[in-house]
Amino acid sequence: MKIENNIEEFESLGDDHIGTSSDTPLRSDAFKLSNEEKIEIIKDDVRHIMETLGLDLTDDSLKGTPNRVAKMFVKEIFGGLDPAKKPSASTFDNKYKYGEMLVEKNITVYSTCEHHLLPIVGRAHIAYISNGNVVGLSKMNRIVDYYAKRPQVQERLTIQIVKELQSVLNTQDVACIIDAKHLCVNSRGIRDIESSTVTSEFGGKFKEEATRKELLEYIKLDTNF
Repeated sequence: MKIENNIEEFESLGDDHIGTSSDTPLRSDAFKLSNEEKIEIIKDDVRHIMETLGLDLTDDSLKGTPNRVAKMFVKEIFGGLDPAKKPSASTFDNKYKYGEMLVEKNITVYSTCEHHLLPIVGRAHIAYISNGNVVGLSKMNRIVDYYAKRPQVQERLTIQIVKELQSVLNTQDVACIIDAKHLCVNSRGIRDIESSTVTSEFGGKFKEEATRKELLEYIKLDTNF
């Protein structure tokens, strides 16, 4: 009866975009198994799903799919769950005394919706105002990619990126805007292929209207070089 009640509870959520925390929900034993052990277990699970669907896994095109999917889950699209893959974001003294906003825009986002395990594809725009430290430009892209490579909701991803950069740069003056398409909306359910989702997180000076407006103007700049 408890299992049935839980199923009814999950189904009642429907397609609602629900997030429970700004931290990725992980069990305490999440890293007890090695990556290779996880791959072996997931491979068997994928094989069972495919066989249940009626697919013939002796076919040359399908027989390697369980292994490919398992490796993809662990090492690629959910690789951001592995703390060992967290990018080291070294900072440097702002010796040139650049005191204005720095914006890294149009960062490609490839993530996975945690509700249906379907892709989220879009762009992230990050900005910060240095209080004495700067970070390498590519590190911002790597931070986005690290937190995107896990089952996600877009709101949490946006917050995690800002929190990480605030910690790295030792400043609250960080902002992130993400505009992305969710295939759980575009390819199933309502199947609206035109809609996208925009989320934002503004810290420190970016909560001020003038600073936020300046950031939005930078994002609008044409970058077709």
